[in-house]
Amino acid sequence: MTKIKSTVKEQRFELTLARDYRVVKANDLIQKPRFQLSAQEQKIILYLISKIKPGDKEFAGYDFGIQEFCKLCGVDDPSGADYKHLKDTLQKLRDRSFWIMQENGIKILLAWLDSVAINPNNGTMTLRLNAGMKPYLLELKDKFTQYELVHTLAMRSQYAIRLYELLKSYEYKGKWRVAIDELKRLLSAEGYERYPDFKRRVLDIALREINSLTDINVNFEAIKKGRKFAEIEFDIKIKENHDQTDAWIKRIKRLG
Repeated sequence: MTKIKSTVKEQRFELTLARDYRVVKANDLIQKPRFQLSAQEQKIILYLISKIKPGDKEFAGYDFGIQEFCKLCGVDDPSGADYKHLKDTLQKLRDRSFWIMQENGIKILLAWLDSVAINPNNGTMTLRLNAGMKPYLLELKDKFTQYELVHTLAMRSQYAIRLYELLKSYEYKGKWRVAIDELKRLLSAEGYERYPDFKRRVLDIALREINSLTDINVNFEAIKKGRKFAEIEFDIKIKENHDQTDAWIKRIKRLG
């Protein structure tokens, strides 16, 4: 279980800093690949992406205070065993890769991270994104999606984080209609073969978190073809005057 000992005042200050972090990704990186990352691993990648500056032409080595990093990303308290859990988590993420289809039909195998450095002497760490990710994260002019990192921080479901950014990429349309099999592929949820199981174990949980913790409200309708549910249509609405602070603080207190 995550151990967080900071006061509510400190947590609110950390959240204020986090509100300034924005995740900006090419739509191709959101809408095309299938990848399976835990909620914790997704938060790590999104936090790292949020450190990219608008004018960056190359990936820098992005520096983090280990304590701040672990609190925001939901990594267990790294104070013991020479940061063993943190190192294991980052090594596992460093070894993960995924395929993405280009417009010319060529599939490219990409990795998330290029390098990880942890300095136990001063409590800092440096992460660098893989260079192959540059076309999807740097100097984006069109066909991209951006959102505040803070909307994902209190989520527990890996499906909620992934579905949230998919829905954000279609937010401008107000609706997104997708084949259920394709949605399962995008969420890495093919193991739920029966629609009732997929709805109960994936969609209902993910949308409950999205609707309570983020800047959008989402409803959906399952559409049948013959006797089988074949497609889902999501209705996406932007919330007015949404403040994530209290929801995030309450979730952190429950984890402490």
